[in-house]
Amino acid sequence: MKAIINGQETALIAQEEQWIPKDAAEAGISALPDGRLLVHVSNQVFTARLLEINHAEKAITLSLNGKTMHITLKEPLDDLLHSMGLDKLATAKVTHVKAPMPGLVLNVLVEPGHEVKKGDKLLVLEAMKMENIIKAAGDGKVSRIAVEKGQAVDKNQTLIEFE
Repeated sequence: MKAIINGQETALIAQEEQWIPKDAAEAGISALPDGRLLVHVSNQVFTARLLEINHAEKAITLSLNGKTMHITLKEPLDDLLHSMGLDKLATAKVTHVKAPMPGLVLNVLVEPGHEVKKGDKLLVLEAMKMENIIKAAGDGKVSRIAVEKGQAVDKNQTLIEFE
């Protein structure tokens, strides 16, 4: 597996069910009560906070010791699909966005009638003391907002509908 960290590619290996940089002697992650993470790599300790997760793109954004890092994972299958040109195929039309997990809607960033592009921020969902920015999976026009700021939502509950 490969990781693209701030645009730079590095190889990863599996160690005790964790993916770590190939050149790291040892690594580990510990969760702190306030939601931060302690990342241990080769006898160094870093403090990290998860800022954003994009499951569709296999990407996360971390604040690591005060610096923002963008990390994307690439598996061998991703490279194969890219070499065949299949990674650029049109995706199915998105008709709605559902909550990926239970949480609390902190902010709705769009309104009905807004045109959005793939990757545009739609709303902020707090779950397990972390703010998750929910983004558009494709281009479309917002037809209805099914939730409001401050509302608790369940996993798979519809948040936003598109025309």
